[in-house]
Amino acid sequence: MTEFDVDQEAGRVREQVDRTAEQARERFARAGSVTGRAESADGAIRVEVAPGGLLTDVRLTSAALRGGSEAVARQIVELADRATRRAGDRMYRALAPVLGPEGETHLTRLGYEPLPDDDEDDVAPFRLGGR
Repeated sequence: MTEFDVDQEAGRVREQVDRTAEQARERFARAGSVTGRAESADGAIRVEVAPGGLLTDVRLTSAALRGGSEAVARQIVELADRATRRAGDRMYRALAPVLGPEGETHLTRLGYEPLPDDDEDDVAPFRLGGR
């Protein structure tokens, strides 16, 4: 029977985790901030969210306010949802190559999913090294 060296195995796992973390840091450094943005068709309302949907910026023009508060609120919610899908796509595309197939499954479970290439929300695809 082969003896199992717990310390050796723990060291191997620690090295793998460190290597994966470094690869993820490098991808995020090249990609810049991972956020999602969405804008109304007329440009009157623009939102930005962090992965997971936390609003980080909302911009309204005076034209946006002419539609009334309920319409503005409804549009902000719709745009935040679109921006959240975009942020999830960017997060997925940044981490999936580093984490591999099992990691892709975990990312999807967390709500970070790639948008289909023909999805109308995918107007600003994730690219390493730029926006």
